[in-house]
Amino acid sequence: MSEILKIIDDFKRDCDCGRIHETSIEDIVIESGAVHKVGEILKKNHFADTILLVADKNTLAAAEGIIESLNGYTLEYKIYDNLRVATMELVNEVEALISGRDISVLSVGTGSVNDVCRLSSARQNKKLCIFATAPSMDGFASYSAPIVDNGFKASYPAKSPEVIIGDTKILASAPNELKSAGFGDMVAKYVGLIDWKVSVLLTGEYYCEKIASLTRDAIDELMEMADKVCVRDEYTAGKIFEALLKTGIGMSFAQNSRPASGSEHIISHLIECVQLRDGIIPNYHGDDIGVCTLEVMKYYNSLAEIESIDTQKENVDWDDVFSFYGNMADEVKKLNFPDNVVDGVDVNVLKNSWGEIRKIIGSVPDYEKCKAAMEKAGCKITVEDIGKDRELFDACMKYSPYMRHRLTLLRLRDMIKIGE
Repeated sequence: MSEILKIIDDFKRDCDCGRIHETSIEDIVIESGAVHKVGEILKKNHFADTILLVADKNTLAAAEGIIESLNGYTLEYKIYDNLRVATMELVNEVEALISGRDISVLSVGTGSVNDVCRLSSARQNKKLCIFATAPSMDGFASYSAPIVDNGFKASYPAKSPEVIIGDTKILASAPNELKSAGFGDMVAKYVGLIDWKVSVLLTGEYYCEKIASLTRDAIDELMEMADKVCVRDEYTAGKIFEALLKTGIGMSFAQNSRPASGSEHIISHLIECVQLRDGIIPNYHGDDIGVCTLEVMKYYNSLAEIESIDTQKENVDWDDVFSFYGNMADEVKKLNFPDNVVDGVDVNVLKNSWGEIRKIIGSVPDYEKCKAAMEKAGCKITVEDIGKDRELFDACMKYSPYMRHRLTLLRLRDMIKIGE
């Protein structure tokens, strides 16, 4: 049994948080040459005799040998030219191909390909295997899928795959920019943990220390390997992939993305929505996430330097917010009215908890340490590095907290009075 399967088995036991942690993951194979064993792995895990293979031309080329490994299966294909954005239109397309049939799904790739398959397979209750072609993001084991629908990106409850396969030879051979993007996506978890713990402190939101520790340990482990991220080494590639899986499994156990994403992800999603509206294809997920992480961490660190604060009720110029969101304004209204996520935050509790909030911020590596690690890993560091206009980036950072019904430290910005 692999280390990660042992972790999953351990989580199935009683947990101090009071919840039973479950995931649909049945098998994980991470080894050199795994691409040649995909067929037998699917057979062992009782996949249907007919398989829909979903990929794009780039990911399918990276998985050379996978089709030959599926000898004996009836194969059907949905191959895209270059799938960079997961949309509801694509989800519906794949769903139509598997609806009402004895068929399983094999997603070959990373990111958007997997997101489309996770949601469509969940809706049709079909078995899903993800074959990873690059250690570029943490969503392989996630239960949710970020999908763009009518220009608005939201996370939809989906499913974790029953089977996850990573061929360390293929993972090690992935382009360095994809490996660096994966590292940037992992560093973001520090911000996610800050936001989660702050919300728990102020609202009593559900929290599991065991899940948080799983995520934290995975990030810390990867931070120690920063200088090896772009090295073409199978052992390192396998360890990076395992770290990415652990955070995705944490999300699956929590049944939300709290253990792995915070305000930095929301900023990135808003930037993506705005650019898609303008006809611009987004960057790799982890590239934008990494830079958003550094910008948020810089802000959070500045807050931690302030010894005490005054507080006030949130006072939002909603006309201004809706004006910025434009054709996405109706979705934002649904997320903020009639239930506003800050309604449950007592301003006095916020003020009196400031010392503890400062400790929470200080409990993870600071901006400088995260930046240094990301530089070693070859990540993009600045807003300019990811080709974003500074004015647009700052606007997205300002307006992003209203895009999700989720309390983050960034959302509390208007409630914090400094130097008055």
